[in-house]
Amino acid sequence: MGQGTPGGMGKQGQSGDRKQGGDDKKEGKKFEPPVAPSRVGRKQRKQKGPEAAARLPHVTPLSKCRLRLLKLERVKDYLLMEEEFVAGQERLKPHEDKSEEDRSKVDDLRGSPMSVGNLEEIIDENHAIVSSSVGPEYYVGILSFVDKDQLEPGCAILMHNKVLSVVGILQDDVDPMVSVMKVEKAPLESYADIGGLDAQIQEIKEAVELPLTHPELYEDIGIRPPKGVILYGEPGTGKTLLAKAVANSTSATFLRVVGSELIQKYLGDGPKLVRELFRVADDLSPSIVFIDEIDAVGTKRYDAHSGGEREIQRTMLELLNQLDGFDSRGDVKVILATNRIDSLDPALLRPGRIDRKIEFPLPDIKTRRRIFTIHTSKMTLADDVNLEEFVMTKDEFSGADIKAICTEAGLLALRERRMKVTHVDFKKAKEKVMFKKKEGVPEGLYM
Repeated sequence: MGQGTPGGMGKQGQSGDRKQGGDDKKEGKKFEPPVAPSRVGRKQRKQKGPEAAARLPHVTPLSKCRLRLLKLERVKDYLLMEEEFVAGQERLKPHEDKSEEDRSKVDDLRGSPMSVGNLEEIIDENHAIVSSSVGPEYYVGILSFVDKDQLEPGCAILMHNKVLSVVGILQDDVDPMVSVMKVEKAPLESYADIGGLDAQIQEIKEAVELPLTHPELYEDIGIRPPKGVILYGEPGTGKTLLAKAVANSTSATFLRVVGSELIQKYLGDGPKLVRELFRVADDLSPSIVFIDEIDAVGTKRYDAHSGGEREIQRTMLELLNQLDGFDSRGDVKVILATNRIDSLDPALLRPGRIDRKIEFPLPDIKTRRRIFTIHTSKMTLADDVNLEEFVMTKDEFSGADIKAICTEAGLLALRERRMKVTHVDFKKAKEKVMFKKKEGVPEGLYM
């Protein structure tokens, strides 16, 4: 008995420990809900046969799948375009190579460099008479690749440098010098920037601007508007400034040329440039042609002793013909400017060519005051500046001299690091400008 009891107790103790451990495991495991069924209802039977094998499963795409499908379709479109482009390039490559080869052959036939000439007369489909500015006329052939429909007498052509055959046509037959003469950007000067000269402004408006803007006024009165005006006077009196104001105020095409530009090196180029100038002005009408320093080509005619003088006279004769020749100028007005009207040819100044002569005298006291006001309006002046002293002076000032005095006074103030111009600066500037005007170059300047 005594020995059995401990053994029994030991077995009971072990079984009690196991039960306690099992209870601990049950308490530690959490509750998990059952998995939802994949389908509801009766189980469908699997179809057998070829129809079941060919049938596609029904898929309901989500938003991400739809976006991905659109992206892939766009990539496919790009790939199809690229494939078509590559196929087109491969198909056109032989033609491009052939065109490049033909172009190189044409360039070899044309030669380099090519001469520029004029077509005088077309003899037949393959021959013509041409001329250049440096030589006589030639009977030459026309190459087959030249477009003969565009050939007409007087047009500019390209010629072979050796055999002088016609190898091309210059499409733009406007002289490059005439293209440069056209004023694309209007000057900034206006009539308000001109001090005085009220009578001159009124005359040039009546002779140049009014016929272009209101030609019916002259028709009602029964007169023909003036063809051109000439501005003459001493240097610095505002002739070119008034022409700039005309270009600023009008909407017509403005062509500006200096008389010396009409004098060319080769024989016949000067008259040709004059014809081209007025032809372009007629094409772009209404237009205004301003020729500055006309005394360079319009001097009185005399017995010339050199080829250059004769060429200048031929240029002036062409200018006379364009001003009042057989062809009517229409809506083309001419403004001439010069400092020496006494040296011009009388045929250039006669009525019918130049209908109005506008003189620009030296400014009077009222005009001086107005010019000083214009040039000092943007300057910072000191309180001691008395401009009336310079307005009432007996020295003969032109408008350019007054502008030079104001500019020199500002430079003197700038030299001394001052932001205001004093009366002393104006006095020094006046003495310096008048000394250079009367005495010329200061003594010892170039020693």
